[in-house]
Amino acid sequence: MAQTVERVRDAVRRHSARFERAIPLIASENLLSPYAKELLVSDLHSRYAEGLPGERYYEGNEQVDEVETLCLDLAKRLFRCSFADVRPISGTVANFAVLKALAEPGDLVGTCRLADGAHISSASFGAFGVRGVKPVYYAWDPERMTIDVPRTKEILREVRPKLCLFGLSLFLFPLPVQELSSTLEDVGARGWYDAAHVLGLIAGGEFQDPLHEGCVVLSASTHKTLPGPQHGILLGNTEDPELTKRLASAAFPGVTSNHHLHSMAALAVSLAEHLAFGRAYARQVIANAKALGAALHERSFDVLGEKLGFTASHALAVRVTTEGGGEEVARRLAAAGIIANKNLLPGDTSPKRPGGIRLGTPEVTRVGMTEKEMVRVAELMDDLLHRGKRPESVAADAATLKSGFTGLRYCFAAGEAAYRYYDLVGHPPP
Repeated sequence: MAQTVERVRDAVRRHSARFERAIPLIASENLLSPYAKELLVSDLHSRYAEGLPGERYYEGNEQVDEVETLCLDLAKRLFRCSFADVRPISGTVANFAVLKALAEPGDLVGTCRLADGAHISSASFGAFGVRGVKPVYYAWDPERMTIDVPRTKEILREVRPKLCLFGLSLFLFPLPVQELSSTLEDVGARGWYDAAHVLGLIAGGEFQDPLHEGCVVLSASTHKTLPGPQHGILLGNTEDPELTKRLASAAFPGVTSNHHLHSMAALAVSLAEHLAFGRAYARQVIANAKALGAALHERSFDVLGEKLGFTASHALAVRVTTEGGGEEVARRLAAAGIIANKNLLPGDTSPKRPGGIRLGTPEVTRVGMTEKEMVRVAELMDDLLHRGKRPESVAADAATLKSGFTGLRYCFAAGEAAYRYYDLVGHPPP
């Protein structure tokens, strides 16, 4: 068994070393700050604290109550809202909580199609199916990569869903929450926003503000454009005490028992850091995504959303059917040290063999890359996919580029030491 332990540790070290040399462009990934990472291995990892601060089912939670109260206060301040719950342990768990609180089996719930960028939570094999709700699909504008407002208004008036979800996994542009809010009110539907991908952009004031545009609840994960731990959050801005009671009850005991206290503490640190650095970080994340999109377009890549500048977020969608399709291109990029993922695009029918890839700039921005480096990344992709350069050669070029970015930005204690991916598991034993 000792050999098995060493095999696991060795595999994780090799994984970390790989990412230390690579250009990470997964839109749903980011890096924790040193202070937040420290709390993930604290004693909180071993403890339980079911319930709310001051209302626990376990003893020994005085300091946990202090940390969670700070976390809740920071969340309300950052998002300018009256309700927060940091007990969901992931974005999908937060989505389950909303469905439990605001929908019953058989209810109609508005959402986007998976091929238009929706998250698997809204699929029949995801949270929607588990809860037993029936999706009502919005009309989609593939050229603008957003909801078609006039046609969607007609759909909503015809079917009158109980709940309307605004949220995407391929999230390029703000969704028309404000434009559709009066229609939601007319049909008696509540607005719900899944901000998993754009939470940090919203908090940084650089995207949209759904809780002030017509949504009564926001759910999210906390580790994408908000560079926090893998955790979940619920936010609301309502004066309806029954609604907040239902949401809190859905979070616990509805879909969560113990809420991973070490991760909650790391989230508190991440929220505090985002209050200090979030606006600058969000602005640079978006600037980098725009620069990467334009540079890829100039090199004959089919970057979606051209009419609106390719993106207004952290993410890009690139149709790569002429380069071999999403699955093949993602594998070739990974072999060349550029980490991306295949992704469904409008018109695709197979999630296993989609026509596109998704790119994101949260992590490369976090280590200090700017627009200049995004042009270089586009050159590397062009070298591999259009100019026939060998993967190992592109991988060497990618490692050279990455070697200049070993620090972490937009957080406290940044610059005290180089950020090393393998620090997550420590150095090999002597």
